[in-house]
Amino acid sequence: MKSVRNVKSIAYGPVKGLVTAAVFLLCTGAVHAQEMSHTSHKTVSIAEWFALAELPFLLMAMYFAFRSARAFRGGVLGSGMVLLAWGFLVMGIGHLHMQVEHFYGVSIFGMLFGKIGGIIAWVVALMVTWTLSSWGFYKIYKAAGAK
Repeated sequence: MKSVRNVKSIAYGPVKGLVTAAVFLLCTGAVHAQEMSHTSHKTVSIAEWFALAELPFLLMAMYFAFRSARAFRGGVLGSGMVLLAWGFLVMGIGHLHMQVEHFYGVSIFGMLFGKIGGIIAWVVALMVTWTLSSWGFYKIYKAAGAK
């Protein structure tokens, strides 16, 4: 019974916080959509709502990837999960950048690195995300004893 209680306490706290963050992000998007509808009569599409909704789920994936890596305490599975978690983190930064650019017209990478440097930074971030994720999955695949 004690182990079930520990699982509940580990999972419930972060999930409650992530749900709160998701509601906050969706409300922020709704306020922005309301402002946009008054000024430019532009409506927010369902694709834009899904784009906002993906951020909390990406945050949950990142959180649980780091938690899983910590639970494995290193080893091949743990190192694979760490690589996945870092890949999710880079992906989350990229997706947050996309949403800021889409809704506010501000390119954070462009501001930091210039127009061309921002594009290069974006491509590098994509490559880092997929490399870390692929490498992490590969380590887990090898740890599973696959031939």
